[in-house]
Amino acid sequence: MGNSFRLPPNIILFISDDHGWRDSGAYGDPHVRTPHLDRLAREGMRFTHAFAASPLCSPSRCVIQTGLMPHRNGGHEFGDPIRRDIKTMPEYFRELGYFTAHIGKFHQGPHDRFPYDHIDRYWRKKDGEEFLAIDDHSGPVVRFLSTYDQCKPLFLVVCTHPPHTPWVKNTVYDPAEILLPPNFVDTPETRRDRTDYYSDITLMDAILGDVMAAVDEKGMRENTLFVCTSDQGANWPFAKWCVYENGLRVPFVVRRPGEIAPGSTTDAMISLADLLPTCIEAAHGTLPNGIDGKSFLSVLTGERERHRPVVFGTHTGSDAGLEMSNHCPARTIRTATHRYILNLSPETTFTNHITGCKSGSYYLPHWDSWVVRARTDPRA
Repeated sequence: MGNSFRLPPNIILFISDDHGWRDSGAYGDPHVRTPHLDRLAREGMRFTHAFAASPLCSPSRCVIQTGLMPHRNGGHEFGDPIRRDIKTMPEYFRELGYFTAHIGKFHQGPHDRFPYDHIDRYWRKKDGEEFLAIDDHSGPVVRFLSTYDQCKPLFLVVCTHPPHTPWVKNTVYDPAEILLPPNFVDTPETRRDRTDYYSDITLMDAILGDVMAAVDEKGMRENTLFVCTSDQGANWPFAKWCVYENGLRVPFVVRRPGEIAPGSTTDAMISLADLLPTCIEAAHGTLPNGIDGKSFLSVLTGERERHRPVVFGTHTGSDAGLEMSNHCPARTIRTATHRYILNLSPETTFTNHITGCKSGSYYLPHWDSWVVRARTDPRA
């Protein structure tokens, strides 16, 4: 199918970290405050069945950047680099005449294989720990956009740290009022941690709002394809580090004024591996051969209602030398109605950072309260 966008757009990918697919107003949560994501959904298309290829940060981001599944690009284990012979996002878009920029968390390697024209990586200290993140939240992105000369179309990737742990301390949510997912154990520690998580989501949403405002102020809104998603599921039990539904399903909203119907929703199943070829087709480029991703541009323009019959996910884990290895490898396939999971190491007791990490106290309080409650509460 030929390209449906009239002109090659600027492209902005806004990628949050560990944001659960249900956890915004746009996706039905009545309590978490996400006015900017909700606005983006009203102005664009909301996907209900978007999936990461891995429930871990760096493997998922390597898939986004290459259009190749984790074992094909080489970065399937946490922190592993991709193979050096693989072409990456900035290389594709520089060839298409774009100025390429990456601001915020840079969690794919080796770094020299992602040669963006402009890279801003910032250290932020939070609760005594240091993270690659946007140092003053939206400031680096706003400053970059305000000075961008628009001599070339722009391909910009913005990666926030929020709502990755450690979460900011809640000051706005009432723990007694929020709704917990039905498979959570209702303890004071869970409600406290959940409101901290909500607060970090609201921080992420504020960064999104500042970026959207900067795009508007620059006069770029009408000719920008704006994508908002997350790298994988939230840092909660049965989610991140697991190939269960909540580990791989992600929020995914796309806006392009005049090209994508505002307020639209699609059930088309997509993989984050599809993001690269979709952006290339939107930019009037030639779709690359031999990658796993498939362009869903025709879904965005309303020409098709379906995309993939199945999506795949894979988990290897972290290096065995870490305190908690998370080494419970699994593979999964998702159809429109079912998910099948293959556990490749059934003889191994399942553990991950939530169930056993002792070096980060932000992983422990709610899970430990569940374990204690389970000693006396049959439901727990």
